[in-house]
Amino acid sequence: MLVSLAISDVVLIDRLSLNFDSGLCALTGETGAGKSILLDSLGLALGMRGSAGLVRQAAKDGRASVTAAFEIDDYADISKILEEADLTGPADGEALVLRRTVDSEGRSRAYINDQPVSIGMLRRVGDRLVEIQGQFATQGLLDSTTHRVTLDGFAGAAELSRDVSNSHQAWREALDLFEEANSAQAKARADEKFLRFAVEELAALDPQPGEEEQLAETRTMLMNGEKLVEALNAAEAALTGEDPVEARIGAAIRVLDRQSGASAGRFELLVEALGRAAAQLDEAQSALHTAMADAEPDPARLEECEERLFSLRAAARKHGVTVEELPALHRQMEEQLASIDDASGQLDALRKRCDAARQAFHALSEKLSDARRKAAGKLDKAVHKELPPLRLEKAQFITVVEPLEEADWGPHGIDRVRFDVITNPGAAPGPLAKIASGGELARFLLALKVVLQDAGGVPPWYSMRSIPGLAAPRRPPSANASRSSPPTHRCWSLPIRRRSPPMRLRTCGWRNPAKVKRLPHLSRLCRMRSDGRKSPACWRGRP
Repeated sequence: MLVSLAISDVVLIDRLSLNFDSGLCALTGETGAGKSILLDSLGLALGMRGSAGLVRQAAKDGRASVTAAFEIDDYADISKILEEADLTGPADGEALVLRRTVDSEGRSRAYINDQPVSIGMLRRVGDRLVEIQGQFATQGLLDSTTHRVTLDGFAGAAELSRDVSNSHQAWREALDLFEEANSAQAKARADEKFLRFAVEELAALDPQPGEEEQLAETRTMLMNGEKLVEALNAAEAALTGEDPVEARIGAAIRVLDRQSGASAGRFELLVEALGRAAAQLDEAQSALHTAMADAEPDPARLEECEERLFSLRAAARKHGVTVEELPALHRQMEEQLASIDDASGQLDALRKRCDAARQAFHALSEKLSDARRKAAGKLDKAVHKELPPLRLEKAQFITVVEPLEEADWGPHGIDRVRFDVITNPGAAPGPLAKIASGGELARFLLALKVVLQDAGGVPPWYSMRSIPGLAAPRRPPSANASRSSPPTHRCWSLPIRRRSPPMRLRTCGWRNPAKVKRLPHLSRLCRMRSDGRKSPACWRGRP
Protein backbone atom coordinates (compact mmCIF):
# COMPACT_ATOMS: atom_id res chain seq x y z
CA MET A 1 0.00 0.00 0.00
CA LEU A 2 0.98 3.65 -0.34
CA VAL A 3 2.37 4.68 3.04
CA SER A 4 3.66 8.19 2.35
CA LEU A 5 3.66 10.90 -0.28
CA ALA A 6 6.04 13.88 -0.19
CA ILE A 7 5.48 16.76 -2.63
CA SER A 8 7.65 19.80 -3.17
CA ASP A 9 7.09 22.78 -5.50
CA VAL A 10 4.33 21.22 -7.61
CA VAL A 11 1.89 23.78 -9.08
CA LEU A 12 0.43 25.45 -5.93
CA ILE A 13 2.03 23.15 -3.38
CA ASP A 14 5.09 24.47 -1.57
CA ARG A 15 5.77 21.50 0.67
CA LEU A 16 3.46 18.66 1.62
CA SER A 17 4.06 15.39 3.44
CA LEU A 18 1.26 12.83 3.83
CA ASN A 19 1.43 9.57 5.77
CA PHE A 20 -1.35 7.07 5.06
CA ASP A 21 -2.77 4.51 7.44
CA SER A 22 -4.26 1.17 6.46
CA GLY A 23 -7.86 0.98 5.31
CA LEU A 24 -9.74 3.66 3.39
CA CYS A 25 -8.14 7.11 3.37
CA ALA A 26 -9.92 10.14 1.93
CA LEU A 27 -8.73 13.58 0.84
CA THR A 28 -11.69 15.92 0.60
CA GLY A 29 -12.17 19.59 -0.14
CA GLU A 30 -14.04 22.14 -2.14
CA THR A 31 -13.56 22.56 -5.86
CA GLY A 32 -10.14 24.02 -6.63
CA ALA A 33 -8.64 23.11 -3.27
CA GLY A 34 -5.91 21.04 -4.92
CA LYS A 35 -7.17 17.46 -4.75
CA SER A 36 -6.37 16.81 -8.41
CA ILE A 37 -2.90 18.28 -7.90
CA LEU A 38 -2.25 15.56 -5.33
CA LEU A 39 -3.38 12.92 -7.78
CA ASP A 40 -1.26 14.41 -10.57
CA SER A 41 1.72 14.49 -8.22
CA LEU A 42 1.28 10.82 -7.43
CA GLY A 43 1.02 10.11 -11.15
CA LEU A 44 4.30 11.95 -11.65
CA ALA A 45 5.99 9.62 -9.17
CA LEU A 46 4.51 6.65 -11.02
CA GLY A 47 6.07 7.61 -14.35
CA MET A 48 3.27 9.56 -16.00
CA ARG A 49 4.00 12.42 -18.33
CA GLY A 50 5.56 15.48 -16.74
CA SER A 51 6.08 19.02 -17.98
CA ALA A 52 7.61 22.31 -16.93
CA GLY A 53 4.10 23.57 -16.15
CA LEU A 54 4.06 21.41 -13.02
CA VAL A 55 6.91 23.37 -11.43
CA ARG A 56 5.73 26.03 -8.97
CA GLN A 57 6.67 29.51 -10.14
CA ALA A 58 8.23 30.41 -6.80
CA ALA A 59 10.27 27.22 -6.56
CA LYS A 60 13.68 28.08 -5.07
CA ASP A 61 15.74 25.65 -7.13
CA GLY A 62 13.38 25.67 -10.13
CA ARG A 63 12.51 22.03 -9.70
CA ALA A 64 9.44 20.03 -8.61
CA SER A 65 9.89 16.82 -6.67
CA VAL A 66 7.54 13.99 -5.67
CA THR A 67 8.45 10.95 -3.55
CA ALA A 68 6.09 8.02 -2.96
CA ALA A 69 6.82 5.14 -0.58
CA PHE A 70 5.06 1.76 -0.81
CA GLU A 71 4.89 -1.23 1.49
CA ILE A 72 4.14 -4.41 -0.43
CA ASP A 73 3.50 -7.88 0.94
CA ASP A 74 4.71 -9.64 -2.21
CA TYR A 75 7.60 -8.10 -4.15
CA ALA A 76 7.85 -10.98 -6.67
CA ASP A 77 6.66 -9.07 -9.75
CA ILE A 78 8.49 -5.89 -8.80
CA SER A 79 11.69 -7.76 -7.97
CA LYS A 80 11.65 -9.48 -11.37
CA ILE A 81 11.38 -6.13 -13.14
CA LEU A 82 14.19 -4.64 -11.06
CA GLU A 83 16.46 -7.64 -11.63
CA GLU A 84 16.02 -7.35 -15.40
CA ALA A 85 17.33 -3.78 -15.14
CA ASP A 86 20.15 -4.71 -12.70
CA LEU A 87 18.52 -2.67 -9.93
CA THR A 88 18.51 -3.43 -6.22
CA GLY A 89 15.11 -3.94 -4.61
CA PRO A 90 14.14 -3.02 -1.07
CA ALA A 91 15.35 -5.20 1.78
CA ASP A 92 12.91 -7.08 3.98
CA GLY A 93 10.78 -4.70 6.00
CA GLU A 94 11.81 -1.67 3.93
CA ALA A 95 9.60 0.42 1.67
CA LEU A 96 9.89 0.73 -2.10
CA VAL A 97 10.57 4.43 -2.80
CA LEU A 98 9.76 6.04 -6.16
CA ARG A 99 11.03 9.57 -6.76
CA ARG A 100 10.62 11.94 -9.68
CA THR A 101 11.91 15.43 -10.36
CA VAL A 102 10.99 17.91 -13.12
CA ASP A 103 12.85 21.16 -13.69
CA SER A 104 11.58 24.43 -15.15
CA GLU A 105 12.78 23.44 -18.64
CA GLY A 106 10.81 20.20 -18.62
CA ARG A 107 13.78 17.90 -18.01
CA SER A 108 12.81 14.96 -15.84
CA ARG A 109 14.71 12.45 -13.72
CA ALA A 110 13.46 9.29 -12.06
CA TYR A 111 14.75 7.15 -9.19
CA ILE A 112 13.80 3.84 -7.61
CA ASN A 113 15.28 3.46 -4.13
CA ASP A 114 17.69 6.30 -5.02
CA GLN A 115 18.90 4.46 -8.14
CA PRO A 116 18.60 6.44 -11.41
CA VAL A 117 16.19 4.80 -13.85
CA SER A 118 14.43 5.71 -17.07
CA ILE A 119 10.91 7.14 -17.06
CA GLY A 120 9.76 3.99 -18.82
CA MET A 121 11.15 1.80 -16.03
CA LEU A 122 9.47 4.01 -13.41
CA ARG A 123 6.17 3.72 -15.27
CA ARG A 124 6.56 -0.04 -15.58
CA VAL A 125 7.01 -0.39 -11.82
CA GLY A 126 4.27 2.14 -11.09
CA ASP A 127 1.78 0.20 -13.20
CA ARG A 128 2.28 -2.76 -10.85
CA LEU A 129 1.59 -0.64 -7.79
CA VAL A 130 -1.23 1.76 -8.56
CA GLU A 131 -4.23 2.15 -10.77
CA ILE A 132 -5.67 5.65 -11.03
CA GLN A 133 -9.36 5.70 -11.81
CA GLY A 134 -10.36 9.08 -13.23
CA GLN A 135 -13.68 10.76 -13.93
CA PHE A 136 -13.81 9.49 -17.48
CA ALA A 137 -12.58 5.94 -16.87
CA THR A 138 -16.10 4.69 -17.53
CA GLN A 139 -15.56 5.58 -21.17
CA GLY A 140 -13.37 2.48 -21.37
CA LEU A 141 -16.53 0.43 -20.96
CA LEU A 142 -17.77 1.94 -24.23
CA ASP A 143 -15.06 0.05 -26.11
CA SER A 144 -16.11 -3.57 -26.61
CA THR A 145 -12.50 -4.70 -26.86
CA THR A 146 -12.13 -3.96 -23.16
CA HIS A 147 -15.00 -6.34 -22.48
CA ARG A 148 -13.04 -9.26 -23.91
CA VAL A 149 -9.92 -8.31 -21.97
CA THR A 150 -11.97 -7.95 -18.78
CA LEU A 151 -13.62 -11.36 -19.21
CA ASP A 152 -10.30 -13.06 -19.99
CA GLY A 153 -8.78 -11.51 -16.90
CA PHE A 154 -11.69 -12.63 -14.74
CA ALA A 155 -11.47 -16.15 -16.21
CA GLY A 156 -7.72 -16.32 -15.57
CA ALA A 157 -7.25 -17.04 -19.27
CA ALA A 158 -4.68 -14.36 -20.10
CA GLU A 159 -2.00 -16.95 -20.86
CA LEU A 160 -4.40 -19.03 -22.94
CA SER A 161 -5.35 -15.86 -24.83
CA ARG A 162 -1.68 -15.27 -25.65
CA ASP A 163 -1.38 -18.86 -26.86
CA VAL A 164 -4.38 -18.31 -29.13
CA SER A 165 -2.79 -15.14 -30.51
CA ASN A 166 0.49 -16.95 -31.21
CA SER A 167 -1.35 -19.85 -32.81
CA HIS A 168 -3.30 -17.47 -35.03
CA GLN A 169 -0.06 -15.84 -36.15
CA ALA A 170 1.42 -19.26 -37.02
CA TRP A 171 -1.72 -20.11 -38.99
CA ARG A 172 -1.58 -16.82 -40.90
CA GLU A 173 2.09 -17.35 -41.74
CA ALA A 174 1.38 -20.85 -43.05
CA LEU A 175 -1.59 -19.54 -45.03
CA ASP A 176 0.51 -16.74 -46.53
CA LEU A 177 3.18 -19.25 -47.62
CA PHE A 178 0.55 -21.47 -49.24
CA GLU A 179 -1.12 -18.58 -51.04
CA GLU A 180 2.24 -17.29 -52.27
CA ALA A 181 3.23 -20.72 -53.59
CA ASN A 182 -0.21 -21.23 -55.15
CA SER A 183 -0.03 -17.85 -56.87
CA ALA A 184 3.44 -18.61 -58.17
CA GLN A 185 2.29 -21.97 -59.52
CA ALA A 186 -0.74 -20.42 -61.20
CA LYS A 187 1.50 -17.87 -62.88
CA ALA A 188 3.90 -20.61 -63.91
CA ARG A 189 1.03 -22.67 -65.34
CA ALA A 190 -0.09 -19.68 -67.36
CA ASP A 191 3.44 -19.32 -68.76
CA GLU A 192 4.05 -23.06 -69.18
CA LYS A 193 3.26 -23.09 -72.91
CA PHE A 194 5.64 -20.21 -73.56
CA LEU A 195 8.31 -21.81 -71.37
CA ARG A 196 8.17 -25.09 -73.22
CA PHE A 197 8.41 -23.35 -76.59
CA ALA A 198 11.30 -21.18 -75.41
CA VAL A 199 13.16 -24.16 -73.96
CA GLU A 200 12.76 -26.09 -77.22
CA GLU A 201 13.93 -23.06 -79.21
CA LEU A 202 17.01 -22.52 -77.08
CA ALA A 203 17.77 -26.22 -77.07
CA ALA A 204 17.75 -26.19 -80.87
CA LEU A 205 19.91 -23.06 -80.97
CA ASP A 206 22.24 -24.48 -78.30
CA PRO A 207 24.13 -21.26 -77.46
CA GLN A 208 27.63 -21.72 -76.07
CA PRO A 209 29.63 -19.43 -73.78
CA GLY A 210 31.92 -17.09 -75.75
CA GLU A 211 30.38 -18.07 -79.09
CA GLU A 212 29.33 -14.56 -80.07
CA GLU A 213 32.88 -13.24 -79.85
CA GLN A 214 34.26 -16.08 -81.97
CA LEU A 215 31.60 -15.66 -84.63
CA ALA A 216 32.15 -11.89 -84.75
CA GLU A 217 35.89 -12.37 -85.29
CA THR A 218 35.36 -14.96 -88.02
CA ARG A 219 32.80 -12.76 -89.76
CA THR A 220 35.14 -9.78 -89.72
CA MET A 221 37.95 -11.86 -91.20
CA LEU A 222 35.76 -13.32 -93.96
CA MET A 223 34.39 -9.91 -94.87
CA ASN A 224 37.97 -8.61 -95.34
CA GLY A 225 39.33 -11.79 -96.95
CA GLU A 226 40.92 -10.20 -100.05
CA LYS A 227 42.90 -7.66 -98.05
CA LEU A 228 44.00 -10.25 -95.56
CA VAL A 229 45.10 -12.70 -98.24
CA GLU A 230 47.14 -9.99 -99.94
CA ALA A 231 48.89 -9.14 -96.65
CA LEU A 232 49.54 -12.82 -95.88
CA ASN A 233 51.03 -13.37 -99.34
CA ALA A 234 53.37 -10.43 -98.85
CA ALA A 235 54.47 -11.79 -95.51
CA GLU A 236 55.14 -15.21 -96.99
CA ALA A 237 57.16 -13.68 -99.80
CA ALA A 238 59.30 -11.83 -97.27
CA LEU A 239 60.10 -15.09 -95.52
CA THR A 240 60.53 -17.27 -98.58
CA GLY A 241 62.06 -14.89 -101.16
CA GLU A 242 65.28 -15.26 -103.10
CA ASP A 243 67.26 -15.47 -99.88
CA PRO A 244 64.89 -17.18 -97.40
CA VAL A 245 65.33 -16.50 -93.71
CA GLU A 246 65.16 -20.19 -92.96
CA ALA A 247 68.17 -20.91 -95.25
CA ARG A 248 70.26 -18.17 -93.69
CA ILE A 249 69.53 -19.41 -90.16
CA GLY A 250 70.54 -22.92 -91.25
CA ALA A 251 73.81 -21.65 -92.76
CA ALA A 252 74.68 -19.82 -89.55
CA ILE A 253 74.03 -22.92 -87.49
CA ARG A 254 76.31 -25.01 -89.69
CA VAL A 255 79.22 -22.52 -89.50
CA LEU A 256 79.05 -22.31 -85.70
CA ASP A 257 78.65 -26.01 -85.32
CA ARG A 258 81.92 -26.69 -87.20
CA GLN A 259 83.85 -24.47 -84.78
CA SER A 260 82.15 -25.64 -81.59
CA GLY A 261 85.15 -27.71 -80.53
CA ALA A 262 87.55 -24.77 -80.73
CA SER A 263 85.15 -22.48 -78.83
CA ALA A 264 85.36 -24.57 -75.66
CA GLY A 265 81.55 -24.91 -75.65
CA ARG A 266 80.78 -21.20 -75.95
CA PHE A 267 79.02 -21.66 -79.35
CA GLU A 268 76.60 -24.23 -77.96
CA LEU A 269 74.25 -21.55 -76.53
CA LEU A 270 74.30 -19.70 -79.85
CA VAL A 271 73.52 -22.83 -81.80
CA GLU A 272 70.64 -23.65 -79.45
CA ALA A 273 69.21 -20.14 -79.80
CA LEU A 274 69.39 -20.27 -83.59
CA GLY A 275 67.76 -23.69 -83.50
CA ARG A 276 64.86 -22.27 -81.51
CA ALA A 277 64.57 -19.39 -83.95
CA ALA A 278 64.41 -21.83 -86.84
CA ALA A 279 61.68 -23.84 -85.09
CA GLN A 280 59.62 -20.71 -84.31
CA LEU A 281 60.02 -19.56 -87.87
CA ASP A 282 58.70 -22.90 -89.03
CA GLU A 283 55.67 -22.52 -86.70
CA ALA A 284 55.10 -19.01 -87.99
CA GLN A 285 55.11 -20.21 -91.55
CA SER A 286 52.62 -22.96 -90.69
CA ALA A 287 50.33 -20.43 -88.97
CA LEU A 288 50.69 -18.16 -91.97
CA HIS A 289 49.57 -20.88 -94.31
CA THR A 290 46.61 -21.69 -92.04
CA ALA A 291 45.59 -18.03 -91.89
CA MET A 292 45.83 -17.80 -95.65
CA ALA A 293 43.50 -20.77 -95.95
CA ASP A 294 41.03 -19.26 -93.45
CA ALA A 295 41.15 -15.85 -95.05
CA GLU A 296 40.48 -17.18 -98.47
CA PRO A 297 37.21 -15.52 -99.58
CA ASP A 298 34.32 -17.98 -98.97
CA PRO A 299 30.84 -16.45 -99.46
CA ALA A 300 29.05 -19.58 -98.29
CA ARG A 301 30.98 -19.74 -95.06
CA LEU A 302 30.45 -16.00 -94.48
CA GLU A 303 26.69 -16.46 -94.94
CA GLU A 304 26.63 -19.39 -92.51
CA CYS A 305 28.60 -17.42 -89.89
CA GLU A 306 26.35 -14.39 -90.17
CA GLU A 307 23.19 -16.50 -89.96
CA ARG A 308 24.36 -18.13 -86.74
CA LEU A 309 25.48 -14.84 -85.20
CA PHE A 310 22.25 -13.05 -86.10
CA SER A 311 20.14 -15.95 -84.75
CA LEU A 312 21.89 -15.74 -81.39
CA ARG A 313 21.43 -11.99 -81.20
CA ALA A 314 17.74 -12.22 -82.16
CA ALA A 315 17.12 -14.79 -79.40
CA ALA A 316 18.88 -12.56 -76.87
CA ARG A 317 16.73 -9.57 -77.84
CA LYS A 318 13.58 -11.68 -77.62
CA HIS A 319 14.28 -12.68 -74.02
CA GLY A 320 15.78 -9.37 -72.95
CA VAL A 321 19.27 -10.70 -72.21
CA THR A 322 22.70 -10.62 -73.80
CA VAL A 323 23.96 -13.41 -76.06
CA GLU A 324 26.41 -14.40 -73.33
CA GLU A 325 23.48 -14.88 -70.88
CA LEU A 326 21.50 -17.21 -73.20
CA PRO A 327 23.00 -20.47 -71.81
CA ALA A 328 22.13 -19.48 -68.23
CA LEU A 329 18.61 -18.47 -69.34
CA HIS A 330 18.18 -21.85 -70.97
CA ARG A 331 19.07 -23.66 -67.76
CA GLN A 332 16.76 -21.38 -65.70
CA MET A 333 13.78 -22.09 -67.94
CA GLU A 334 14.42 -25.80 -67.71
CA GLU A 335 14.41 -25.53 -63.90
CA GLN A 336 11.11 -23.60 -64.00
CA LEU A 337 9.51 -26.32 -66.05
CA ALA A 338 10.80 -28.92 -63.62
CA SER A 339 9.38 -26.93 -60.69
CA ILE A 340 5.99 -26.80 -62.40
CA ASP A 341 6.01 -30.57 -62.62
CA ASP A 342 7.01 -30.81 -58.90
CA ALA A 343 4.82 -27.91 -57.67
CA SER A 344 1.82 -30.09 -56.91
CA GLY A 345 3.80 -31.99 -54.28
CA GLN A 346 5.06 -28.77 -52.68
CA LEU A 347 1.55 -27.31 -52.61
CA ASP A 348 0.21 -30.43 -50.95
CA ALA A 349 2.84 -30.14 -48.20
CA LEU A 350 2.04 -26.45 -47.65
CA ARG A 351 -1.68 -27.18 -47.63
CA LYS A 352 -1.24 -29.83 -44.97
CA ARG A 353 0.87 -27.44 -42.90
CA CYS A 354 -1.81 -24.75 -43.21
CA ASP A 355 -4.57 -27.18 -42.22
CA ALA A 356 -2.59 -28.34 -39.19
CA ALA A 357 -2.01 -24.73 -38.07
CA ARG A 358 -5.72 -23.96 -38.47
CA GLN A 359 -6.70 -26.99 -36.43
CA ALA A 360 -4.26 -26.02 -33.67
CA PHE A 361 -5.65 -22.47 -33.60
CA HIS A 362 -9.24 -23.70 -33.59
CA ALA A 363 -8.57 -26.17 -30.77
CA LEU A 364 -7.02 -23.47 -28.58
CA SER A 365 -9.77 -21.01 -29.51
CA GLU A 366 -12.46 -23.54 -28.56
CA LYS A 367 -10.74 -24.02 -25.23
CA LEU A 368 -10.64 -20.25 -24.73
CA SER A 369 -14.30 -19.95 -25.76
CA ASP A 370 -15.29 -22.58 -23.20
CA ALA A 371 -13.39 -20.69 -20.51
CA ARG A 372 -15.08 -17.45 -21.55
CA ARG A 373 -18.57 -18.96 -21.52
CA LYS A 374 -18.02 -20.50 -18.09
CA ALA A 375 -16.57 -17.26 -16.72
CA ALA A 376 -19.37 -15.19 -18.27
CA GLY A 377 -22.01 -16.73 -16.04
CA LYS A 378 -19.83 -16.34 -12.96
CA LEU A 379 -19.07 -12.72 -13.82
CA ASP A 380 -22.76 -11.96 -14.30
CA LYS A 381 -23.63 -13.41 -10.91
CA ALA A 382 -20.75 -11.62 -9.17
CA VAL A 383 -21.64 -8.25 -10.71
CA HIS A 384 -25.32 -8.77 -9.93
CA LYS A 385 -24.49 -9.12 -6.23
CA GLU A 386 -22.81 -5.71 -6.27
CA LEU A 387 -25.68 -3.88 -7.99
CA PRO A 388 -28.29 -3.53 -5.19
CA PRO A 389 -26.08 -1.34 -2.94
CA LEU A 390 -25.53 0.87 -6.00
CA ARG A 391 -29.26 1.43 -6.48
CA LEU A 392 -29.25 -0.92 -9.48
CA GLU A 393 -31.13 -3.78 -7.82
CA LYS A 394 -33.48 -4.08 -10.80
CA ALA A 395 -30.72 -3.90 -13.37
CA GLN A 396 -29.17 -6.93 -15.02
CA PHE A 397 -25.64 -7.38 -16.28
CA ILE A 398 -25.22 -9.92 -19.09
CA THR A 399 -21.93 -11.05 -20.60
CA VAL A 400 -22.52 -12.15 -24.19
CA VAL A 401 -20.09 -14.50 -25.92
CA GLU A 402 -20.96 -14.81 -29.61
CA PRO A 403 -19.26 -17.09 -32.16
CA LEU A 404 -17.75 -15.36 -35.17
CA GLU A 405 -17.76 -16.38 -38.80
CA GLU A 406 -14.47 -17.92 -39.87
CA ALA A 407 -13.73 -14.86 -42.00
CA ASP A 408 -13.78 -12.78 -38.78
CA TRP A 409 -11.52 -15.05 -36.73
CA GLY A 410 -8.55 -13.19 -35.36
CA PRO A 411 -5.72 -13.24 -32.84
CA HIS A 412 -8.26 -12.97 -30.00
CA GLY A 413 -10.12 -16.14 -30.89
CA ILE A 414 -13.30 -17.19 -32.63
CA ASP A 415 -15.88 -15.28 -30.65
CA ARG A 416 -16.94 -11.75 -29.78
CA VAL A 417 -17.44 -10.57 -26.18
CA ARG A 418 -19.64 -7.69 -25.12
CA PHE A 419 -21.43 -6.52 -22.02
CA ASP A 420 -25.22 -6.10 -22.28
CA VAL A 421 -27.40 -4.58 -19.58
CA ILE A 422 -31.05 -4.19 -18.68
CA THR A 423 -31.66 -1.05 -16.65
CA ASN A 424 -35.47 -1.00 -16.80
CA PRO A 425 -37.63 -4.02 -15.88
CA GLY A 426 -39.22 -5.61 -18.91
CA ALA A 427 -36.84 -3.98 -21.36
CA ALA A 428 -34.79 -6.00 -23.79
CA PRO A 429 -31.07 -6.29 -23.11
CA GLY A 430 -28.81 -4.05 -25.12
CA PRO A 431 -25.16 -3.02 -25.38
CA LEU A 432 -23.84 -1.29 -22.30
CA ALA A 433 -22.65 1.70 -24.34
CA LYS A 434 -26.16 2.35 -25.71
CA ILE A 435 -28.37 1.49 -22.76
CA ALA A 436 -26.59 2.77 -19.64
CA SER A 437 -26.51 6.45 -18.69
CA GLY A 438 -23.36 8.18 -17.45
CA GLY A 439 -24.22 7.54 -13.80
CA GLU A 440 -25.14 3.92 -14.51
CA LEU A 441 -21.87 3.43 -16.37
CA ALA A 442 -19.97 4.65 -13.31
CA ARG A 443 -21.81 2.24 -11.04
CA PHE A 444 -21.36 -0.71 -13.35
CA LEU A 445 -17.65 0.17 -13.47
CA LEU A 446 -17.49 0.24 -9.67
CA ALA A 447 -19.22 -3.14 -9.46
CA LEU A 448 -16.78 -4.58 -11.98
CA LYS A 449 -13.86 -3.17 -10.00
CA VAL A 450 -15.02 -4.95 -6.87
CA VAL A 451 -15.53 -8.24 -8.71
CA LEU A 452 -12.25 -8.06 -10.59
CA GLN A 453 -10.39 -7.18 -7.42
CA ASP A 454 -11.63 -10.44 -5.91
CA ALA A 455 -10.38 -12.28 -9.02
CA GLY A 456 -7.05 -10.48 -9.03
CA GLY A 457 -7.90 -8.76 -12.29
CA VAL A 458 -6.96 -5.18 -11.32
CA PRO A 459 -4.16 -3.62 -9.25
CA PRO A 460 -5.04 -3.11 -5.56
CA TRP A 461 -5.40 0.67 -5.64
CA TYR A 462 -7.58 3.08 -7.51
CA SER A 463 -8.69 6.63 -7.06
CA MET A 464 -12.44 7.10 -6.99
CA ARG A 465 -12.92 10.66 -8.12
CA SER A 466 -16.50 11.91 -8.53
CA ILE A 467 -19.08 9.26 -9.36
CA PRO A 468 -21.51 10.88 -11.82
CA GLY A 469 -25.07 11.02 -10.54
CA LEU A 470 -24.23 10.79 -6.84
CA ALA A 471 -24.62 13.72 -4.46
CA ALA A 472 -23.73 14.20 -0.80
CA PRO A 473 -26.52 13.86 1.80
CA ARG A 474 -27.98 16.95 3.35
CA ARG A 475 -26.73 15.86 6.76
CA PRO A 476 -23.92 13.47 7.69
CA PRO A 477 -24.97 9.91 8.51
CA SER A 478 -24.99 8.79 12.10
CA ALA A 479 -22.14 6.75 13.49
CA ASN A 480 -24.41 3.72 13.82
CA ALA A 481 -25.42 3.91 10.18
CA SER A 482 -21.90 4.43 8.89
CA ARG A 483 -20.93 0.80 9.02
CA SER A 484 -23.12 -2.22 8.57
CA SER A 485 -20.53 -4.78 9.73
CA PRO A 486 -17.55 -4.99 12.06
CA PRO A 487 -14.19 -3.61 10.93
CA THR A 488 -12.98 -7.13 10.18
CA HIS A 489 -15.62 -7.53 7.47
CA ARG A 490 -14.33 -7.06 3.94
CA CYS A 491 -16.83 -4.38 2.92
CA TRP A 492 -19.03 -1.82 4.54
CA SER A 493 -21.86 0.30 3.21
CA LEU A 494 -22.78 3.93 3.60
CA PRO A 495 -26.19 5.63 3.21
CA ILE A 496 -26.09 8.29 0.50
CA ARG A 497 -28.91 10.37 -0.95
CA ARG A 498 -29.12 10.74 -4.69
CA ARG A 499 -31.55 13.59 -4.47
CA SER A 500 -34.31 11.15 -3.43
CA PRO A 501 -34.93 8.47 -2.29
CA PRO A 502 -31.96 7.23 -0.22
CA MET A 503 -29.50 4.67 -1.55
CA ARG A 504 -26.44 2.87 -0.22
CA LEU A 505 -22.97 2.98 -1.80
CA ARG A 506 -20.93 -0.13 -1.14
CA THR A 507 -17.21 0.65 -0.83
CA CYS A 508 -14.42 -1.90 -0.48
CA GLY A 509 -12.27 -1.68 2.63
CA TRP A 510 -8.92 -2.39 0.95
CA ARG A 511 -5.68 -1.63 2.74
CA ASN A 512 -4.90 1.33 0.56
CA PRO A 513 -5.89 4.94 0.04
CA ALA A 514 -8.62 6.24 -2.21
CA LYS A 515 -9.29 9.81 -3.26
CA VAL A 516 -12.93 10.86 -3.03
CA LYS A 517 -14.01 14.09 -4.68
CA ARG A 518 -17.08 16.05 -3.56
CA LEU A 519 -18.07 13.41 -1.00
CA PRO A 520 -16.62 14.93 2.20
CA HIS A 521 -19.02 12.97 4.42
CA LEU A 522 -17.14 9.78 3.55
CA SER A 523 -14.19 11.08 5.53
CA ARG A 524 -16.09 10.31 8.75
CA LEU A 525 -15.52 6.63 8.01
CA CYS A 526 -11.83 6.90 7.12
CA ARG A 527 -9.10 5.88 9.51
CA MET A 528 -7.37 9.13 8.55
CA ARG A 529 -8.33 12.11 6.49
CA SER A 530 -6.95 15.38 5.16
CA ASP A 531 -8.98 18.46 4.29
CA GLY A 532 -7.73 20.69 1.50
CA ARG A 533 -8.60 24.35 1.49
CA LYS A 534 -7.98 26.94 -1.20
CA SER A 535 -4.90 29.11 -0.87
CA PRO A 536 -3.78 31.79 -3.34
CA ALA A 537 -0.06 31.06 -3.01
CA CYS A 538 0.53 27.50 -1.90
CA TRP A 539 -1.26 24.56 -0.43
CA ARG A 540 0.18 23.16 2.76
CA GLY A 541 -1.31 19.83 3.75
CA ARG A 542 -1.26 18.06 7.07
CA PRO A 543 -1.50 14.33 7.75
